[in-house]
Amino acid sequence: MQITLGRHPFTIDEVVAVARHDATVVIDADALAAMAVTRGIVEGLADDVEPHYGVSTGFGALATTHIPVAKRAELQRSLVRSHAASSGPEVEREVVRGTMLLRLQTLTTARTGARPIVAETYAAMLNAGITPIVGEYGSLGCSGDLAPLAHCALAVMGEGTVRDASGEVMPAAQALADAGIEPVALREKEGLALINGTDGMLGMLALALTDLDRLVATADLAAAMSVEALLGTDRPFASDLHALRPHPGQAASAENMRRVLTGSPVVASHRTDDCTRVQDAYSLRCAPQVHGAVRDTMAHAASVANRELASGIDNPVVTLDGRVESNGNFHGAPLGYVLDFLAIAVADLASMSERRTDRFLDASRNQGLPPFLAHDPGVDSGHMIAQYTQAGIVSELKRLAVPASVDSIPSSAMQEDHVAMGWSAARKLRRAIDGLTRVVAIELLTAARGLDLRTAALGVDAAPTTAAVVSALRAHVPGPGPDRYLAPEIEHAVRLTDDGTLLAAARAVTPIV
Repeated sequence: MQITLGRHPFTIDEVVAVARHDATVVIDADALAAMAVTRGIVEGLADDVEPHYGVSTGFGALATTHIPVAKRAELQRSLVRSHAASSGPEVEREVVRGTMLLRLQTLTTARTGARPIVAETYAAMLNAGITPIVGEYGSLGCSGDLAPLAHCALAVMGEGTVRDASGEVMPAAQALADAGIEPVALREKEGLALINGTDGMLGMLALALTDLDRLVATADLAAAMSVEALLGTDRPFASDLHALRPHPGQAASAENMRRVLTGSPVVASHRTDDCTRVQDAYSLRCAPQVHGAVRDTMAHAASVANRELASGIDNPVVTLDGRVESNGNFHGAPLGYVLDFLAIAVADLASMSERRTDRFLDASRNQGLPPFLAHDPGVDSGHMIAQYTQAGIVSELKRLAVPASVDSIPSSAMQEDHVAMGWSAARKLRRAIDGLTRVVAIELLTAARGLDLRTAALGVDAAPTTAAVVSALRAHVPGPGPDRYLAPEIEHAVRLTDDGTLLAAARAVTPIV
């Protein structure tokens, strides 16, 4: 797959294709020509006796310091070197690639004044699989993701440390030479153009939305399996009931659950006059309302991401009429807010999933299943401790739901006196999504065990869709029996949830959105 830059804004799917799946990139010829035009404007300002921010001045609190012509190339190098100051664990390859890609996209808008060769070098590095090593800490989400972007720019200069396409750590100069890429000697304004953007935050938002799109559908599937195995009813998921409260996400989740439960002999087995239960617990009955709210939160976040993908963020920028103006478009508040909002939604989605799992294990609430779904209760513990694992993760997710974007620590001698902390919001969202994956996987593992026990007791089959999911899981995890080493089974379920195998098994039977 090849993605063309400069013709139109990226889609979220295109960002993920390059960042995660190594799609290659090519720059549209018209975009390169437009870059050359705006570069001419910047070079004209470089010769001006009047100071121009980012062209002939220092940066941040040093913005009033005029830099003589002879030192301006050194200024760009110094800017990148000094700002490549991250620390902590290495940031994931897909995040760094997404960051580089989105900075490249901004370059191709021709609003930064960088030369075409700078953009072409970024594209060549992405296509060669060269990934700068970036530490987790260093961005306050304002003036852009300064330190992460500076590490990327440093590699373009042939400095710093990178991983090549095979993952080997090496000096950037060696990796560039091995790939036949010439390092770039930065000129006026180019250092600033390479580090002044929200690209890290935006890349992580695109990746998160992609993962959540799969996970919320999988959570619908897990909830429906739990309803079936716990002898719940499908009546609250009727379309006319959800039309009374027309949230689009709620309607989508309710429809998914109806489809999964269609044709279930288990559900049909207690649609009789002697069934005395009036209402199911909220974790079953209200699943579409909660899952749907997560979907609607994702839709809002996606609208913010798409607007950001259509942006050209730098400071200063070259306007369409040729002015070079300072601005504040690098502030990460729009992204920080939705990244935090998603972390709240993730925590609640996981919390409801854990509550459904817990119902399976309590003999007073699981409608006749063995305590803890144990083979021989007392001798065996069944899934008792799997729920502990879920509970520990859910508790962590509640902590990760505390917003990062409400914090602000002034920097650069109070020139940057309010910052967004959007990078931090994105980092904790990534951890939250990993936790959600594990919680939903444990619910699926438990619901499958409960469903096996239920169908055996009733002497009927599961719904066609849930039966297909159980079958896909059973290819890796055995069915009910005496206690086994449980951690590997949980990891199998996590992998099958994360890679979409269980969702694909359901979709092979019925459409799930």
